[in-house]
Amino acid sequence: MLARVANNLFWMGRYIERSEHLARYLNVNYFSSLDAPDELSQSRQFVLRSIMYMADNEIIDSDLELKEEDVLFDVGLNPEKPNSIINVFKYAHENARSSRDLISTELFETINRINHSVKNYSVERFVKNGLYDFTLMITQSTAEIRSKIKGTLLHDEVYAIIMLGVYLERVLQVTRIINSKYSDVLAEQKSNPDLIGNSYQWSTLLKCVSSYDMMRRYYKKTPSKNTTLEFLILNSKCPRSIKNCLNRIYYYMCIISKHHLVANNSAAFLIGKMKAEFEYKLIEDIDDNLEEFITELIYKLGEIADKLEEDYFNVHQRLTTSSGKTAEGNQ
Repeated sequence: MLARVANNLFWMGRYIERSEHLARYLNVNYFSSLDAPDELSQSRQFVLRSIMYMADNEIIDSDLELKEEDVLFDVGLNPEKPNSIINVFKYAHENARSSRDLISTELFETINRINHSVKNYSVERFVKNGLYDFTLMITQSTAEIRSKIKGTLLHDEVYAIIMLGVYLERVLQVTRIINSKYSDVLAEQKSNPDLIGNSYQWSTLLKCVSSYDMMRRYYKKTPSKNTTLEFLILNSKCPRSIKNCLNRIYYYMCIISKHHLVANNSAAFLIGKMKAEFEYKLIEDIDDNLEEFITELIYKLGEIADKLEEDYFNVHQRLTTSSGKTAEGNQ
């Protein structure tokens, strides 16, 4: 397999997962603010800043007045914004098209159909009253795509590379969502110190990563700070937890790296090291320095992503196939 084709598969998986998390975060934060308890200062500006922070990873000046329609357009359908949902899905489609020969017809046709729907979605409808329908379409569509990936592809190296991208992006997005919502909690706490234990905030966080019902069934009680963070970070049974994602990344990494030497600074080594660190980590180990933990985790995940591309998906490198043969990437 050419390294550049493997790179396309990897990024196809990443962009599909990214579009889902952006859409769900936009949906949950916008609509949950309409039902927020009276004691919470969930002003429209507060919610818009939270959405922009998640989308662009930049803190918006509190003195800057944000226009709702502009924010929704930028995050959803602005073709000039590289992190908008329309562009993220376009990138997924382009990578799928570039690796057309290695994926199933059913998978490509599904991605192609959904990309067409996203491109032609009415901007006026979206910013006025179509936000719910649009974000629901994205979350349902990405679930359909993952179903096609799992059900119409051989579970070989191609599948492993795609799923490696899916889980790497998932752990990055979940970490960023935790970081964003925890920042919201701290901002709320400044005006009301009692809000740090408010279950509404943690319920919203769980819904942003589609884990609310799972958490309630597991703990059988109302979400709190500790139970929410423990579930999303350290619970290996939660398919969207950081720990579970790291386990899956390690599993797929083992499949594609079995013909490679694992050097101390390789992606496989870094993933294995992080997985081992999480094996016996407790919520008490990170509760007192959560912001520092998240910052360090995002940095390490970014380092792993860079090493993955350097070790396996660089077009100037050779990628080993399951037969032990190698294929040279385009120079």
